[in-house]
Amino acid sequence: MRTKQVVVLFWVVLCLGLLSGFSQSNPSLGQQIESHNRKAAEYLKENRPDLAIPEFRAIVALDPNNVDARGNLGVVMFFQGDYTSAILQLRAALKSRPTLSKIQALLGIGEKRTGDLNAARRDLEEAFPKVQDEKIRIEAGMELIEIYSGTGDLDKAAAIVTDLRRREPTNEVILYTAYRIYSDLAAESMLSLSVVDPNSARMHQAMAHELAKRGNTAEAIENYRAALKIDPQLPGLHFELAEMLKTLSTVEGRQEAESEYKAALQANPFDEQSECRLGDIALQRDDLKEANERFTRAIQLQPNDPEASIGLAKVFMTMDQPQQAEPLLQHALELDPTSAMAHFRLSTLYRQTGRTAEAKHEFEEYQKYKQMKEKLRAIYHDLHQDQAVDENVDTNPKR
Repeated sequence: MRTKQVVVLFWVVLCLGLLSGFSQSNPSLGQQIESHNRKAAEYLKENRPDLAIPEFRAIVALDPNNVDARGNLGVVMFFQGDYTSAILQLRAALKSRPTLSKIQALLGIGEKRTGDLNAARRDLEEAFPKVQDEKIRIEAGMELIEIYSGTGDLDKAAAIVTDLRRREPTNEVILYTAYRIYSDLAAESMLSLSVVDPNSARMHQAMAHELAKRGNTAEAIENYRAALKIDPQLPGLHFELAEMLKTLSTVEGRQEAESEYKAALQANPFDEQSECRLGDIALQRDDLKEANERFTRAIQLQPNDPEASIGLAKVFMTMDQPQQAEPLLQHALELDPTSAMAHFRLSTLYRQTGRTAEAKHEFEEYQKYKQMKEKLRAIYHDLHQDQAVDENVDTNPKR
């Protein structure tokens, strides 16, 4: 880690307070310690941790029970990469003051990096929930995730990475780690499911889901149908099969998809997504009455689904009622500012009502988010294609 970070962590992270551990009855000793403390602080301000270390060592030599000096010495050594020496000082400081969660976190990280995994796990598990400093918490969390991954404790690793994602949602390292942990957890769950019952409805459903992600529509449909044959009431099956069927370019496929959406609603009358899909189908055949009813029902079931609001807005626009559609589209964008479709519909509405500048702005937003999502979709597709090749998975649970 850079020297600048050592200074930041010394002043901001540690916050030990430089409490004096020397005897107040010995002013000469106290003056020496104060002098070394002052010099160490000056060296750290100058980004010279190499010169601060001898000053902290001098304090420890004068007063072995000085917790602050040991803690500060351990921290500086840690960020200089001397983990072995740092561990000795950090342990001594923690032994004298067990409430120093930041010190314990750094100790655990040091132990992990020197191969003492049992001690590292113990210290990191105890320190992680208590550390408030974001940088130290993330560093400790990442080390703990690596330990859990190595021992196969993926549930615990997932809990840590979820906490870190919430704290830093745009951190690329955390996002990649989350992808790896969740992928490993999914693979483990799939393996466990196959061991429990390789021909169960859930196994077929899981395989269909994986096949669908990789673009194997026909095989996904085959597995969904196999799952429904085993358990027609399994939650989500009818909807997931309908989602696959609607991608087919045949009249029969679209008709069967509509039947499956209706079956999904029979199995679960609160299936808001199926209401939205049936609303779209009604719109396609210009049945505005049914479309209105479907999207209205969807909004009642889930007021915060942008898709339902966009669908009902389209109904109103088709009925030439822009004043009814506009608040629905605005609400959809409040829920999801990146919705390309909501921006497009709003642009159309503004253009129809003569609001040229606003129409232009919304169309530009539409193009921006459309291009962004197309790029993400392509990356996602390539990712799963590569994964399918690498894994070379036999996707038929019957074999």
